Amino acid sequence: MRQSRRQAVRPATVLRREVLTATVPVALAALLAAAGPASASTGGASGAGDPYFPLAGNGGYHVHHYDLTLRYDPTSGHLDGTAVLTARATQDLSRFDLDFKGLKVTGLTVDHAPAQHRRDGQELVVTPARPLYRGEEFRVTVTYSGTPKPVTDPDGSLDGWIPTDDGAFVAGEPQGAMTWFPANNHPKDKSSYDITVTVPENRTAVANGVLIGRRTAHGHTTFHWRQREPMAAYLATATVGKFEVEQYTTRDGIRVYNAVDPREASEAAPVLKKLPSVLEWESKLFGPYPFRNAGSIVDRAPDVGYALETQSRPLYDSAPDLSTLVHENAHQWFGDSVSLTSWKDIWLNEGFATYAEWLYSEQHGGDSAQETFDKLYARPASDDLWEFPPGDPGSGENIFATPVYARGAMALHELRKAVGDRTFFRILRAWATEHRGGHGTTAKFVNLAERESGKDLNSLFQSWLYQDGKPNTA
Repeated sequence: MRQSRRQAVRPATVLRREVLTATVPVALAALLAAAGPASASTGGASGAGDPYFPLAGNGGYHVHHYDLTLRYDPTSGHLDGTAVLTARATQDLSRFDLDFKGLKVTGLTVDHAPAQHRRDGQELVVTPARPLYRGEEFRVTVTYSGTPKPVTDPDGSLDGWIPTDDGAFVAGEPQGAMTWFPANNHPKDKSSYDITVTVPENRTAVANGVLIGRRTAHGHTTFHWRQREPMAAYLATATVGKFEVEQYTTRDGIRVYNAVDPREASEAAPVLKKLPSVLEWESKLFGPYPFRNAGSIVDRAPDVGYALETQSRPLYDSAPDLSTLVHENAHQWFGDSVSLTSWKDIWLNEGFATYAEWLYSEQHGGDSAQETFDKLYARPASDDLWEFPPGDPGSGENIFATPVYARGAMALHELRKAVGDRTFFRILRAWATEHRGGHGTTAKFVNLAERESGKDLNSLFQSWLYQDGKPNTA
């Protein structure tokens, strides 16, 4: 079994990381307001305040909706794009930043008036013709072109627009969205999307949500996708390739769109066939599936080495195994619907999706969660499983390393033992339900667990999420 560069968290499992205005949760408004600078300056902050990625996201505004129109030539690698961002100022603004790296800006307007702009590293600094006032809606239109290139993450991996032999594998966690469209690129800022992609007629372009339309003319096909529910920029995709397409509706009314590279089709078919039953099982545990659409994009991208939970339609670099399918679709609840407010809390994504794998095995004739836990806990104190605590990995270099996934899942298992199955599964469901379409933090999860259980769980979480070294087990 080929190991993901992200991390194998147990011996038998390959773990991979995998126009409408969205409804913005009340809690988000406070987060966005906090993202702006506290001083009297009317320039929006150049970052959302994330300790691991200080330039990710921007202060001073919230993007309601992205309307992206792209044209891609897989042979030359050339991309032409127009991005229309409908936004609201959360403070008075004389200027603001967009995250955008590499591609040439050929035009930029704010409310149809030309705006001054300059590049500053990954920041596109925009000065509108007139100031924007707090609470004001405004529209930014950026036209751009060039050959998009992926960004190298702190752990040495690539993300963003990654060329393949027949198109592009487009996966943006944590930084890559800025390689193909200008964005407020932090999970704090979630938006609805329209993504329209024109490619040669022998290619397919797959994005998030529902396929609104498809038309072919003059040797090219245009695909129009719409993601209504709020989505973080890193979860957007516009993957291009030669794909076999399958569409159907599950008995729960979820519309499924699978796009599979023919070279991966025979290996992927038996796993993808289980998608409806996996979604049904996860819905029983975590609450109703959070989106209208589901599916899979199975590409052949041998240089990538991971999968990603792109919203409503996970993206795989090759045919996935069943555990990976379970993991990436569990992220639709944990990571996509309930999003991070800081990358240091990524165990809320990866620990939860990993524990979903354990639960699936337990309930489908495989190892119990306790057996999986015991195998991991048997590793010596020198093992990289105990290298750092999952609640604070220390830097962006570590957010996809073993402790985040495996020890994060172990923390959930310790919680399960402490509160009992009935309460534990009530906690998981309440977490996904109460923060649906919004955001969460570790502190909020701890508070929820204590509220539902009636127990003081501070020592447990301190030990498993924040203590250095190998914790003691109950």
